[in-house]
Amino acid sequence: MGAQKGMMIGAVVLLTWAAAVRGDVDCTTVTGLLSACTGFITQGSPTPVPGSPCCDAMINLDLIAEAGGGIGTGTGNTNRQSVCRCLVGLVITFNPNATAIASLPLLCGANLGFSVDPNTNCAFIH
Repeated sequence: MGAQKGMMIGAVVLLTWAAAVRGDVDCTTVTGLLSACTGFITQGSPTPVPGSPCCDAMINLDLIAEAGGGIGTGTGNTNRQSVCRCLVGLVITFNPNATAIASLPLLCGANLGFSVDPNTNCAFIH
């Protein structure tokens, strides 16, 4: 199990680096990370807790979002906006379970910098 967790961490570091270099995030990356939360999103259980694979995925999404730079960096917030667009798209797609997806950042202690809501305008994320 330890080797598997190490490989997952390595993959996330690679994804974070690739996203930072490119300046945006592909939704397959977001969806891939959220696959660790499938049980909660589709069935409502188990409720993710910090340290669980689902919450680790949410924390990694936050790291990827932050890798896009910020005010004064000259790179804008393209990663954060891309992660926002992907999550909002998932909320719209999985409408019956939108509340589950929207609750993940709070349950996991991830501060994405935006509300995961179908009405969120990701263009205004800073």
